Amino acid sequence: MNDAPEFERVNILTGEVATRVRAARVEDAIRACDVASAAFPAWAALGPNARRLLLLKAADALAARADEFVATMMAEIGATAGWAGFNVHLGVGLLREAASQTTYIRGETIPSDRPGCFAMSVRKPAGVVLGMAPWNGPLILGVRAIATPLACGNTVILKGSEVSPGTHALIGEVFRDAGFPEGVVNVVLNAPTDAADIVGAMIAHPAVRRVNFTGSTHTGRIIAKTCAEHLKPIVLELGGKAPLLVFEDADLDEAVAAAAFGAFMNSGQICMSTERLIVHEAVAQDFVALLAKKAESLVASDPRNGNAPLGPVIDARAAAAVTSLIDDALSKGAKLFGQTGPNATIMSARFLTGVTPEMRIYHEESFGPITTILTFADEAEALRIANDTEFGLTSSVFTKDISRGLRVADKLDAGMCHINGPTIHDEAHMPFGGVKASGYGRFGGTAGIAEFTELRWITVDTQHLHYPI
Repeated sequence: MNDAPEFERVNILTGEVATRVRAARVEDAIRACDVASAAFPAWAALGPNARRLLLLKAADALAARADEFVATMMAEIGATAGWAGFNVHLGVGLLREAASQTTYIRGETIPSDRPGCFAMSVRKPAGVVLGMAPWNGPLILGVRAIATPLACGNTVILKGSEVSPGTHALIGEVFRDAGFPEGVVNVVLNAPTDAADIVGAMIAHPAVRRVNFTGSTHTGRIIAKTCAEHLKPIVLELGGKAPLLVFEDADLDEAVAAAAFGAFMNSGQICMSTERLIVHEAVAQDFVALLAKKAESLVASDPRNGNAPLGPVIDARAAAAVTSLIDDALSKGAKLFGQTGPNATIMSARFLTGVTPEMRIYHEESFGPITTILTFADEAEALRIANDTEFGLTSSVFTKDISRGLRVADKLDAGMCHINGPTIHDEAHMPFGGVKASGYGRFGGTAGIAEFTELRWITVDTQHLHYPI
C-alpha cells in the first residue's frame, strides 16, 4: 500500500489533523484476506500455549503504549483521559482473557446408540475472521473484535473505523510488537467513501468464514444482509435504549450514582448508555432532585484542559441530532434539567422528565449526554415501559428485594441485566450481547469461543458393522 492515497482524521476540537493514515482500496482489502488465508494453516496448527504466550505479549505491548493510545483517542474522538484510560485497561484485560481461553477450546465425548462406536465433538478454528469496530470505544471494541478469534486459532482482519483510524492502526502495531507471525493480524483502514465497497469485498472473499460487527442497528442490518447472501455467520452488537428501573425500596443515592454514570459516561456515546430511567412514582420526586444535583456537577469541557467529566460529542451532526430530540420533547410538554454546555459539541449532562411515547426520544437512541425519566405505579407497568422498545442490549434494576430483582430481570427483553448496578458493565469473560434490534450472538468467555469455531462430530467404530444392503 505504499502508493495508496492517504486520508485524515481531524481533531474535533481544534480542526487540526489528528491522524493521517493510508487508505486501503478494494484490491488492498482483498489482498489482506489472501494474506490472512495464507497464514491460517500455520496459526491454526500452533499449540495453545504458544498462542497464549503471544496474546500475553500483546497485552504487555498494549499496556506499554498506554500513553500513546490515550493521546490518540483524545485527539481523534475527544475522549476524556478517564475514558481513554479505561479503554486501555479493558483492552489489556481482553487480551489476557483471550490468552486464558486457548486451552478451553474443547469438545466432548457423546454416548452413541451404535455398539462399539466412540463418538466425540471437537471445536476447530473457522478460518479468517473479519471484525469491524466503531469509534466510540475504539480500543476496547477493536481488541474485542479479534482477541477471542485469535485465541481460537483463526487469523483476523480488523476493519478499522474512519473516525478513529489512528487508534485502530495502533492495535495492529501492538500485535506486530508482540511478535505475531506475518499475516495473522491484519488491519484495513479506508476513507469513508470506500467503506461499503471494501466491506462488501471482504465479506464476499471465500477465505472469510466469520464476521463480527459492532455499530449502529441501521448499518448492522445492511451487513447482516450481505453476510446472509454469502452464508457467513455473523455476531452483531448494535444500538441500545437501556432502561434502569428504580423501585420504591431502592437505595436512591446508589441508583442516582449508577444512573449518572450510565447515562453520561463518554457523553452518553456507549451502546450500554442508560437512555431511560423508569422510576416508581412514590420516589420519583426525590430521584429527580438528586439527579438534578448530580447533573449540575457534570459540566462538559475540553478534555485537554484537565480532568473533565464529559468531553465533546463526536461531531456537529451528532450534537444537532441530540438537540433535535430534546427540542421535539420540549415542544410536546417535557421538562429539561441540566446545563447546555459551552458550545454545540461540548454538551453537559441533561435529562428530561414528562416524557411520553409521542416524543421521538422515547423511541430513538440519542447516543449523547441526555437521558429521560418515566414513572410507573407497579411492577407490571415498569416492565411494559422497559420492554416498549425495538432494542434489547442491557438493562438495570434497583431494589432491595433481590427476589423481585431476579423476577424482573427474567422478564426484561435484554441480553444483559444488572441488579443494583449500572447498565454500563463490561468484563472480558462475560457473555456480552443483545436481543431484538440490538443484535445477536455473544462476545466473551466460552460464548465467544462457540461463535468463532466450527463444532464437528467425529466417530470411531471399533466393532464389525452389519449393513442392511
